[in-house]
Amino acid sequence: MSWRSIRGHKLRSSLTTLGVIIGVAAVIALATLGASVQASIIGDVGGEEAQQIYVWVGPEGQQGAPGAGAQPVFSDRDIDRLQAIDGVESVIPRGSVPISGLRYGNDTVARSDVVAITPAYFDGAEFESGTAFSSGANEVVLNTAAATQFDRNVSVGDSIAILRANGSAVNASVVGILNGSASRGPFEGFASQPRVYTPTDPFYETSVAIDGENRRVYPLLTVVASDPDTVEPVREEMLRYLESDSDAVSLMPTDYSFSARTNEELLQQVQDLLNTLTGFVTGIAVISLIVGSIGIANIMLVSVTERTKEIGIMKAVGAQRHDVIQLFLVEAVMLGLLGALLGTPLGVGTAYLVAGYIDVPLTFPLEWFAIAIAVGVLVGVVAGLYPAWSAARTDPIDALRYE
Repeated sequence: MSWRSIRGHKLRSSLTTLGVIIGVAAVIALATLGASVQASIIGDVGGEEAQQIYVWVGPEGQQGAPGAGAQPVFSDRDIDRLQAIDGVESVIPRGSVPISGLRYGNDTVARSDVVAITPAYFDGAEFESGTAFSSGANEVVLNTAAATQFDRNVSVGDSIAILRANGSAVNASVVGILNGSASRGPFEGFASQPRVYTPTDPFYETSVAIDGENRRVYPLLTVVASDPDTVEPVREEMLRYLESDSDAVSLMPTDYSFSARTNEELLQQVQDLLNTLTGFVTGIAVISLIVGSIGIANIMLVSVTERTKEIGIMKAVGAQRHDVIQLFLVEAVMLGLLGALLGTPLGVGTAYLVAGYIDVPLTFPLEWFAIAIAVGVLVGVVAGLYPAWSAARTDPIDALRYE
């Protein structure tokens, strides 16, 4: 009888469930995108990444993404001293090269990020083609997004021109293209962002005067320990040096401090940030579910009024209060469940399209699918309780006389 009533008012039932469909779809899409972005940025922790310590100088107590507010303070002397610490396998500096654009043939683009790094950064990296550059050479490595941003895709062996912010241009040979979907480390962001990697020598030029001579200074360092067991001793010894006898301590602003985070700590920080953001936007989506439940309650109250005489006949032939409650409650639950079942694939489809657009692998939080169905049923129950109770309280004599 409940299903027959829903089918008998197709347009009204469709509009009633629309709020639930949109709400469930929004929750599923946002939860799926949140899990996908989190998986893309965080990835699996293990192997060599467990031995990495990320070092930068930033405002004291600042919360946010790793490296936020980092200042260029680490000199080549600091890097050599850190490299000499027992248990350190390598120290990889990282800096940004200011550019006005990149030119390949007759095509110029202006939205690439050019990063100065050392060849050790590519240890263990997967290349689609080619290999890492050599220090001191006019060579570059591109990620897939950078290689495909021109009218014609860049290949290993091609030459591109890096247009510096000061107006000069440097021709560089492309020696490697990284394998597409993954980003390396917490400072990379999404793999869909075009990024060009250059050797620190000769491309990186940020320097300051220290002891009467200009020295290159870098905002970020990655210190790789020889094995996971030496990570903590290396970090302690490294901080002792940086906070006492380094060039960095004399260059950093007074209200700044050193941050030396292991991969696991940074991943937890990013995960907490993403969970907070996902929870916030998901909470906004829940508003649609509240609107949907109000719509169901409204239409059920209308249905009770329309079917007053039917209720009177049911009671006159022996229907009890619980029978009437069951009739209207089941109808409300079916509307909520229908909205959840239609909203779930809509949310997955939306997440699939957006994940493809921002180039992150899709990760399905399966528990949210069960939550969506449960929410649909709960919305139906909550929205249908009062109308069902109101219908059950109808006096059969008054109902039979109702016109």
